[in-house]
Amino acid sequence: RSPGGPAAAPSAAGGVMSRLRNLAYTSAVMVLVLDQLSKALAVANLPLGSSSAFLPGLLSLQLVRNSGAAFSLFSGNPQLLGLVSLLVSIAVAVWIQKQGRMTLTRSLGVGLLLGGALGNGLDRWRLGYVVDFLALVPVSFPVFNLADVAINLAVLCFAIELLGNHGQKGV
Repeated sequence: RSPGGPAAAPSAAGGVMSRLRNLAYTSAVMVLVLDQLSKALAVANLPLGSSSAFLPGLLSLQLVRNSGAAFSLFSGNPQLLGLVSLLVSIAVAVWIQKQGRMTLTRSLGVGLLLGGALGNGLDRWRLGYVVDFLALVPVSFPVFNLADVAINLAVLCFAIELLGNHGQKGV
């Protein structure tokens, strides 16, 4: 911007980058809101430890308190895990801001990761544990929540981008 002159119009590339950053943050907020609402509904409506069919043969609802990380690792140390969630969230937000170039897949991935980290981190900070309530029926798998789903979808987004850019320079 020259003194007294009009501000320069943003470049088309800058507008796309801004929209992709906004998509990342919007995705994160949507994940956080849906995660926290679903956990509140689970806590209000499911007895602790009991199981009820949601999608018969596929998914049941089972309220548990997870004081550990993924798959109940590091149980009993919610303060450390809360700090890790906070640091991951800050690092992802700073990374989003510093990204010069971001694809749609990467934008969705970091938004899902940020929302999932914030959702589980908020539980740890408020409650000292994470509320989990989704249980896969046909396989023995740890009970999980929507924040966990978002984090796993983020990993899928990153894998799709990595595989899609295989062999290209500058990625």
